Amino acid sequence: MGKKQVVLIALGGNALIQKGQKGTAEEQFENLKSTMKQIARLSKKYTVVITHGNGPQVGNLLLQQESCHEVPKMPLEIIGAMTQGQIGYMIESSLDTALMELDNNGSQLFVTLITYVVVDENDPAFQQPTKPIGPFYAEERAANLPYHMVKTDKGYRRVVASPKPIAIVEHREIKKLIEMDFIIICTGGGGIPVIRKERKFRGVEAVIDKDLASSVLAQEINADIFVVASDVEGAAIHWGKPDQTLLRKVKLGDLGRYVHEGHFPAGSMGPKIEAVIQFFQNTGNRAVICHLEDIEKAIDGNAGTEIVQ
Repeated sequence: MGKKQVVLIALGGNALIQKGQKGTAEEQFENLKSTMKQIARLSKKYTVVITHGNGPQVGNLLLQQESCHEVPKMPLEIIGAMTQGQIGYMIESSLDTALMELDNNGSQLFVTLITYVVVDENDPAFQQPTKPIGPFYAEERAANLPYHMVKTDKGYRRVVASPKPIAIVEHREIKKLIEMDFIIICTGGGGIPVIRKERKFRGVEAVIDKDLASSVLAQEINADIFVVASDVEGAAIHWGKPDQTLLRKVKLGDLGRYVHEGHFPAGSMGPKIEAVIQFFQNTGNRAVICHLEDIEKAIDGNAGTEIVQ
């Protein structure tokens, strides 16, 4: 058998917590079953790298911090690392079950890697924090918190910077693990944002978009296929209108035109489109946006939105 192709699968937050759920451990494990069964089957043919979101989990940890004053509060980068470990364990446990159901000898190796991502300390995003995180507060409570706050329709919420990812610090380790055919779980929640100070890295109060960070990693490891999987079938134009149209095979030039026309909002489909465009432009390899239930079909070319020349 020849060398396997490398597929990077970026899992949306709904892979663990779906709309309307509380986010219990039982719910998250149940939600992972279907996706991990697909990945277990794919691992027979491909070397798989998994990235994932962490928005709800970070929010829950921040809420727990605000509710307890007996122990020291942790900075945002530490909370990000905590969720990487938490979600990594959940994915590993679910994946192990799926692999054993597929192959009782348990021969496939997998590992979770705590990952941090370099950002530019001069990124304009640090001057204009826009990424809402954590719980909602009443105006009086928000006024006494040491954070940048923004008013929303549900109350005041903390906002942090969301700088562009530049490089994945552990990309060399990830490449080594790929060579050994590990299933690798990494770059959770977009990675822990760090800036380089002299010869050291220092964590910063920021949240990196998971899809953009996944695109950077996919480029660094020269993935053969980059899949962004979430709770929608793919990218659509005229979303929510009578003439809504799902894009299947879409030329890069046409996709750029749709971006310019404003079809993909910044808070939802926008980063996913930007991520796949960047990957496709820099590698020429396959880039697909699909539903979590259709990952295998999308890789086979039978589902999702895929960029073509």
